[in-house]
Amino acid sequence: MSSKVDDLPLVTDLQRIIIDNLPLLDLRAPLEFAAGTIPGAVNLPLIDDAERHQIGLCYAEQGQDAAITLGHQLVCDDKKTARVAAWQAFAAEHPQGVLFCWRGGMRSKISQQWLFEATGLRYPRIDGGYKALRQYLLSATQEIANNQPLLILAGRTGVGKTRFLHSQIQQIDLEGLANHRGSAFGPHATAQPNQIHFENALAQALIRRTAAKPAYLLIEDEGRNIGARTTPEPLYQQMNQSPLLLLEATLEERQQLTYQEYIVDALAEYQQLLGEESGFNGWADYLRQSLHKIRKRLGGERHLQLQKLLESALQQHWQDPEAHLQWIQVLLQDYYDPMYDYQIGKKEQRIVMRGNAQQLSEWLQDYAASK
Repeated sequence: MSSKVDDLPLVTDLQRIIIDNLPLLDLRAPLEFAAGTIPGAVNLPLIDDAERHQIGLCYAEQGQDAAITLGHQLVCDDKKTARVAAWQAFAAEHPQGVLFCWRGGMRSKISQQWLFEATGLRYPRIDGGYKALRQYLLSATQEIANNQPLLILAGRTGVGKTRFLHSQIQQIDLEGLANHRGSAFGPHATAQPNQIHFENALAQALIRRTAAKPAYLLIEDEGRNIGARTTPEPLYQQMNQSPLLLLEATLEERQQLTYQEYIVDALAEYQQLLGEESGFNGWADYLRQSLHKIRKRLGGERHLQLQKLLESALQQHWQDPEAHLQWIQVLLQDYYDPMYDYQIGKKEQRIVMRGNAQQLSEWLQDYAASK
């Protein structure tokens, strides 16, 4: 069995990779993978971090040929067999997939060749590798931001914006992609993705949502930053110029939705991750820390009032979990609503519709039909 690397399949249609959600085999070292990859990619490296470090030093001191020779010495015999077997298993499970390294060069070519020699599989590699994919995703985000009509979903804290967003098809959930609720109480039990991963995931979502050329994309009204993640500038600028829909709900409805999110759902997240007791303690600390973040905006007296209400609710939690509704109401009325009134006052001229979830949903249907 013989084949030159240049005869093995090469994928150049990067849009198809994203739209068709092709399985991705990332051959880069674990540190490179952790720094940023394409969401959904599986890391089965040709060389590990230590081997990459040694090869890099050799390259700097002795040149490319010596580095290649060292690479073959480091990855041989049982180690080579095990890595090829891992790629073979991935290819068997994902026959429509593609592999890539940093630039689509030496590492992906070697891996592709080894896989072919051992199994006869002609598994395709991405032309230009991760670097080409990353540049394509960044360019696609800018192009879509400049050309795709957006509608922005706004509303007071607790009206159920994320819930409404998920009831719609043509939407982008920035908070979901950033793994953060976009407020002082926004962190989840699990960490946010890094900035590169967030940008790549956002670009994927934008490309897939706009492939059918929808009349609009619905995006929740967000600040520049969602937790520690930053919305790409072209998209953020377009969001700030797009029409606004205001989702409305009563104070009681908002209390109940906020209770569901901050108390019921958040506690379940922590307990699933950490266990019942440690999860409760982690969740309680999350509430305390979130309240501490806004102490200056609240002022000393209101912060102390909320702190006492929170601690009282935590002590009563197992007997009366709805005791949390008391501090939630104060939080909504004394902290979130004044901020909302100030911010929405600057956006009044962009509001095209306001109403409850059913009214907004009906308006969106009519809007799409008119386009």
